[in-house]
Amino acid sequence: MPITQVDHEFISGLELYLKIERNCGHNTAVKYIKNFKKIVRMAMANGWITKDPFAKIKMPLKKVDKDFLTEDELNTIINKEFSVERLEHVKDIFLFGCFTGLAYSDLQLLTPDNLVTGTDGGTWIITKRKKTDNSSHIPLLPMAAEIIEKYVDHPHCIRHHVLLPVYSNQKLNAYLKEIADLCGIKKNISSHMARHTFATTVTLNNDIPIESVSKMLGHSSIKMTQVYAKLLDKKVSQDMKKLHEKFTSKKALDPILN
Repeated sequence: MPITQVDHEFISGLELYLKIERNCGHNTAVKYIKNFKKIVRMAMANGWITKDPFAKIKMPLKKVDKDFLTEDELNTIINKEFSVERLEHVKDIFLFGCFTGLAYSDLQLLTPDNLVTGTDGGTWIITKRKKTDNSSHIPLLPMAAEIIEKYVDHPHCIRHHVLLPVYSNQKLNAYLKEIADLCGIKKNISSHMARHTFATTVTLNNDIPIESVSKMLGHSSIKMTQVYAKLLDKKVSQDMKKLHEKFTSKKALDPILN
């Protein structure tokens, strides 16, 4: 199809195709169309077309709340023992994501070569994100280290030279729904929720600076990390406690009373 035939009708049809035939969510469809828009703008810059078919088209992204597990919910999963091996396996993979912030595609690719000794003498994971090619530098927390040790002799890990035997994302998410039901958690747990949980409950809620969280998540800017920076009631309570003490002390009230 010649690019000169691209018009408003074609773009509207492309959006419907992505959403209905390809089963894309709104934001995913918009991202694909914005990529196509870049190609069209290049064609205009080269003089191959003279009219911009995107001129009157607006496709804003919908605001999406990134859900995460609270500390209590995370502890519930940690302490839950499963008699079914596949659920115990999926629990470990999910928890590893919660304590490293790595996305599913990055978990799959981790090898022993990604484990290095940091300047602090501790073990770090240093890897590049598959999605963006940005570097992630993550100190290995005890929970994550235990999970790696648990699977060090697993046949899949030995055969493929990886740290963890990771199921397909489809299976992983299906089994996580079972885990949520068995743990009495009403949220729609997915593999990517582990990344959100790391950014909020595990790090930001424990006073880890957002700059450090950004580095561990492999973000290229702090703005990207702020999307994850949801504060739990516990953190708000801690932050307000000092203010509460200040304004309830006699010293703070004296100038007001006088």
